[in-house]
Amino acid sequence: MLWQGNQALRRFSTGQVYFKNKLKVALIGQSLFGQEVYSHLCKEGHRVVGVFTVPDKDGKADPLALAAEKNGTPVFKFPRWRVKGKTIKEVAEAYRSVDAELNVLPFCTQFIPMDVIDSPKHGSIIYHPSILPRHRGASAINWTLIMGDKKAGFSVFWADDGLDTGPILLQRSCDVEPNDTVDALYNRFLFPEGIKAMVEAVQLIADGKAPCIPQSEEAATYEGIKKKENAEISWDQSAEALHNWIRGHDKVPGAWTEINGQVVTFYGSSLLNSSIPPGEPLEIKGAKKPGLVTKSGLVLFGNDGEALMVRNLQFEDGKMIPASQYFSAGETSVVELTAEEVKVAETIKVIWAGILSNVPVIEDSTDFFKSGASSMDVVSKEVNEMTVKMPHQCFINGQFTDADDGKTYDTINPTDGSTICKVSYASLVDVDKAVAAAKDAFENGEWGRMNARERGILMYRLADLLEENQEELATIEALDSGAVYTLALKTHIGMSVQTFRYFAGWCDKIQGSTIPINQARPNRNLTFTRKEPLGVCAIIIPWNYPLMMLAWKSAACLAAGNTLVLKPAQVTPLTALKFAELSVKAGFPKGVINIIPGSGGIAGQRLSEHPDIRKLGFTGSTLIGKQIMKSCAVSNLKKVSLELGGKSPLIIFSDCELDKAVRMGMGAVFFNKGENCIAAGRLFVEESIHDDFVTRVVEEIKKMKIGDPLDRATDHGPQNHKAHLEKLLQYCEAGVKEGATLVYGGRQVQRPGFFMEPTVFTDVEDHMYLAKEESFGPIMVISKFQNGDIDGVLQRANNTEYGLASGVFTRDINKAMYVSEKLEAGTVFINTYNKTDVAAPFGGVKQSGFGKDLGEEALNEYLKTKTVTLEY
Repeated sequence: MLWQGNQALRRFSTGQVYFKNKLKVALIGQSLFGQEVYSHLCKEGHRVVGVFTVPDKDGKADPLALAAEKNGTPVFKFPRWRVKGKTIKEVAEAYRSVDAELNVLPFCTQFIPMDVIDSPKHGSIIYHPSILPRHRGASAINWTLIMGDKKAGFSVFWADDGLDTGPILLQRSCDVEPNDTVDALYNRFLFPEGIKAMVEAVQLIADGKAPCIPQSEEAATYEGIKKKENAEISWDQSAEALHNWIRGHDKVPGAWTEINGQVVTFYGSSLLNSSIPPGEPLEIKGAKKPGLVTKSGLVLFGNDGEALMVRNLQFEDGKMIPASQYFSAGETSVVELTAEEVKVAETIKVIWAGILSNVPVIEDSTDFFKSGASSMDVVSKEVNEMTVKMPHQCFINGQFTDADDGKTYDTINPTDGSTICKVSYASLVDVDKAVAAAKDAFENGEWGRMNARERGILMYRLADLLEENQEELATIEALDSGAVYTLALKTHIGMSVQTFRYFAGWCDKIQGSTIPINQARPNRNLTFTRKEPLGVCAIIIPWNYPLMMLAWKSAACLAAGNTLVLKPAQVTPLTALKFAELSVKAGFPKGVINIIPGSGGIAGQRLSEHPDIRKLGFTGSTLIGKQIMKSCAVSNLKKVSLELGGKSPLIIFSDCELDKAVRMGMGAVFFNKGENCIAAGRLFVEESIHDDFVTRVVEEIKKMKIGDPLDRATDHGPQNHKAHLEKLLQYCEAGVKEGATLVYGGRQVQRPGFFMEPTVFTDVEDHMYLAKEESFGPIMVISKFQNGDIDGVLQRANNTEYGLASGVFTRDINKAMYVSEKLEAGTVFINTYNKTDVAAPFGGVKQSGFGKDLGEEALNEYLKTKTVTLEY
């Protein structure tokens, strides 16, 4: 039953499909994992007749209890099930009253008596986060890493009177990546796939198909719970073993050692595969070789000469610091900072002093926001097991402030249509204030006097803060845009962090050139060029990747030395405002970054017309892009870069690797709910494989889980806003009316919120609306082409006014290169799709716009070249 490698990635549908056989289930356990299993069992039509969980803690109910109580399921909260080895009578009677046919224990810390375990008709099943019989007992995920296992996984097994010894019902496995942590394994695989597997196990039991495979005692292991006193690092090991020990104890209980007489706990370990960076030696008790405190972290050495790096350290008093700051945090030794770092640190103190008027002296240890820096109003929500704090005012000249006329608007959660909060609606006066602040910061402020390396340090600091707050940012993105949380964490936020780090590195590498001219000799003339910032830049971003689009444009803009006024999409302003909060904490001087939420018709139009703005970067529709370009030209001939609409063709030849083409073809269309600039707007599939391709796509769509984007098991969340959903439904209606074949979907999902079924159209002819216009949603548009007709399909693929991206799947490298040369698009993907990188330029041709985001080329969008000639 153990699935290996790629099989572990198979998705199991947990959508609302009612099979003939359903069970009455008692759910025994706790935690968010238990809550998710409960919710999915209910959605599958099983009847949860009772939930048995732990008592409230500090007046707060367990997530499982909250979900069950909200749904009207009987909830029982027992501190224990037995006393002196005997089942408590009242507890047993309460359990028997629900008359369950099966006990499901997704995560349970209590000891459940065997008379309860064996009571139901089908017995009890338990989830355990290891591939049994390996790592029986507690802390199984920790031990998977500590022991250096190459595979991780989980088991759903039949409970017996042993400790994790019952027969196996099903198992799943995944590869352990070299730098996986406990959290990474849990969030990537054990949590989402575990939920699906528990639901599948219950259905297998209901259908009478559940395996019962006895566990082998061969290779069985038992390890107890990890405790702090047992987590001390033994240094006579290889670097890989040290790394496994540290990451296996991260976050709890934490691997520790003794440094300068005190216990120091290590967090954030990774193997160091590059050359050893320079640093200051640090003696560590028991280590045969001193560590090195470097700018990136603490380098440690194994007995094999290999190295690893630790990012964070925690002292006995609970204080946690970046490992790179060990000496600067201590009292006995101080590392010398570079002149730029000293100057930046002092600059930040000056900036903070101007804001924290209630704090007499700004120290290195001053907590910016706890000291009252949040002059802003914030909306706080308890969601996704955290407190999320969201600024909702305009951010102008380093201050959060209401719109000048006091107007606000509602920003909506697309998952259920509810209002998240009211957001300031920027007026023309607010736009003018923001531009004036940006202009003053550029011409007269600290930013204009700061050298390039100092600027880079601030951008690195901002990237670190984005990373430290990535879970909160991803949660806000899920709430405000409907992005699936797991995708938001990796892509929306993850690539934003990478973008700021990439461009931070460019700050001190922007340079002109020396040019030999005819008059250089004998007249002793010298000509050279300077690359200079433009001044105040306006940035207008879309709603599909709110933070990532902000990062793509603003990081290059700031690296070049400009100041900016940014208008987020009206429907998704919240991560941009959170970004503004973090930029202040990073130490950006006031006026450098300004965020004005509001409408494109008012704030966006004013930005395109404003005479003090020297550059405007826009991502959005072609129609609005044309209007912006006209306004920029008429006003003051602003420099403009536009990333506009697309109808990206994806050509799939019969000699492709079909499984990969299906998988990536689906990603090309359905990634981020289809709200993706480079989504494959039209698929051309060679005739001989067309029907098979369509069949496989539909089979995979049926496995997709549509649901709450904060649910780790969700594959497909809601569309961004109501008007967009309605547009997509009209798009589908137009396709049906013109004679295209609606193979799957095309409807709104019947649940609260703005959910749409993933949709597939075939028999799409070149003259049809579906063939010409972008949907910007989860709609796959498939056209057939004749076998072997390469030039014919190329002509059809290029028969569009758009040219943002494109793709081709074939095993023939010559064919692939020929097609990539002929396709009229800014990006061509070969045997892959959606693979963008911060170092690779991104942008379109034709009516998909001009100019580049990302890579070195993006810097040129925010720079001007000055030629200087002198005689000496």
